[in-house]
Amino acid sequence: MSLITAENSKPGSSDWQLTRMRLDKNEGFRSPVIEGYCSRQSVKAGETLDIFVSTKPTARFKLEIFRTGYYGGCGARLMTELGPFEGKEQPVPPIGEKRLRECRWEKTTSITIPQDWLSGVYLGRLTTLPASKDEPYWQSYIVFIVTDDRKADILFQCSDNTWQAYNKWPDNYSLYTDPKGNQGPWSDVSFDRPYAKYAQIYENPQSVGSGEWLCFEFPAAYWLEKEGYDVTYCSNADMITPDHGLKCKAFISIGHDEYWDIRQHDSVAKMRDAGVNLLFLSGNSVCWVTPFSPNADGAPLRRIFRGGPYGGDYKYAVDREKNHGPYPHRGPDEGYLMGVRNISPVNGGGDWICTKPAHWVFEGTGMKQGDSIPGMIGWEYHGDAPKDLPGLEILAAGTAFQGGTNPQQWQAVIFDGPKGNFIFNASTIWWAQGLSKPPGHMPVWSHYSRPHGTDARVQCITANLLKRALA
Repeated sequence: MSLITAENSKPGSSDWQLTRMRLDKNEGFRSPVIEGYCSRQSVKAGETLDIFVSTKPTARFKLEIFRTGYYGGCGARLMTELGPFEGKEQPVPPIGEKRLRECRWEKTTSITIPQDWLSGVYLGRLTTLPASKDEPYWQSYIVFIVTDDRKADILFQCSDNTWQAYNKWPDNYSLYTDPKGNQGPWSDVSFDRPYAKYAQIYENPQSVGSGEWLCFEFPAAYWLEKEGYDVTYCSNADMITPDHGLKCKAFISIGHDEYWDIRQHDSVAKMRDAGVNLLFLSGNSVCWVTPFSPNADGAPLRRIFRGGPYGGDYKYAVDREKNHGPYPHRGPDEGYLMGVRNISPVNGGGDWICTKPAHWVFEGTGMKQGDSIPGMIGWEYHGDAPKDLPGLEILAAGTAFQGGTNPQQWQAVIFDGPKGNFIFNASTIWWAQGLSKPPGHMPVWSHYSRPHGTDARVQCITANLLKRALA
C-alpha cells in the first residue's frame, strides 16, 4: 500500500472548514478578532514551526491542525489540537520601506512536526473559546506545507508566492496596490503576516488565512489522493534548491502560479533536462521574476517583490519594461520551459476547445475536433507557442474574451523533453476545477465566464498524462 493510500485510509474529519468568520469591516480583508501566520512556508518532519496569533479583543482560543487530502470524501484529517491559549492583540506593523507590512509578533506556540505527518498542505483552524454559551465563537486559518525529500512519483508545487503577491493584509497592501501602479517593482510583501481573505476576482470570506489553496489548488490534490497517486508537496520556496525535484517522475505546477524566483525556473529546467515530465496545470505561470530576501530578523525566503518579467526579448516582456519599468531583473523566455507564453491581454474567459483529437492525450475522452469543455479557460491563460520547440503539438486552442469583449488567442500544448519525457501545458488557472469539487472548495468565476465544475474529460486527460509520465 502506498503512503498516500495508507494516509487516506485513516478517518477524515467532517468538521474542518470555517463556520463563523468576522472581517474588520464590510468588504474588508482581515479578521482581527482572530488571525495568525507561520514562521515558514514549508517544513519537514522533525523540524519546528513557530505560530503567531493575535486576538482582538483578548480571547482564549484553540488551534486544530488538519492535513488536507481525500479521506473518503471528507477532505481533511485532524492531526492534533493545541491549546487552549490566552490570546492577546498584537500590533499591526507600520508601513515600511516599499510599503512593506511585516509583523514581528510574539510567538504563541511552536510545533515540531511528527515523523508520521505525511507531506501535504496543512490548515490550522483558529477558534476563539467564548466564556459563555451565549457568546459567539470566531474562526480563521493558518496554512503551511509539510514537504520531504522522498522519491515520490509526483511533485506538486503549491503556488504560494502568488498567494502572497495578492495578499491584501491588513488593508489593501499587496504587490498590486501601490499608488504608483499595479505592475511595477515598487512594493515588497512579507510572508510574516496573516493571509487576508482571497479577494481578487470574487468574494470568499471563508478563505481567510488559507491563501489561494482552497480556491484554485485543492481540487487537484483531492483528486490525486482519491485516485491513489504517489504525490508529495512543496512550496515555491522549496524549488530554489536545484535538486529538489529530480527524484520524481512528474512535476505539477498548479492553479495561479505567476511568481517565480529565477532559481525556481532553473531548477525546473534542470528537471526537464534530466527527464522529469512537466505538467503545467496552471495559467499565467512563470510570469514575474520574484527574488526572495530575508525578513527583518534575517530569516531567509520571507520577502518577495516583482523584480521584472520573464520573456527574454519576447515582445510582451519588452513592452512591460517600457510601460511599467525599469525593472532590476528580466527572466528568460518562459515559452521554452512550459511551451507557451504569457500574452496580452492575459486574462479573460472561454471554452477549452480540442484541436487534435487523435493525440494520445485525448484517448478515452470521446472528444472530437472542435469539441469544447465549457468555461475551462480562465481567468488567465497562455498562448503564442515558440515554433521551434521539439515535437510541439497544439492540442487545444481558441479565443478568450477579456471583459466579454476584448479577444485573445490561447493555446494548450505538448512538446518533447530531451530524454523521452514531455512537457504539457493546459493553459488555464482553472484546470483543477475540472478534476473535483471537494469540501471547502470555493467555485470561481471571472471575466463573464466560469468553469462548470468536475468534468470527466479533464479527469481522463489528466489520467492519460500521468499514465504516460509515470510509466
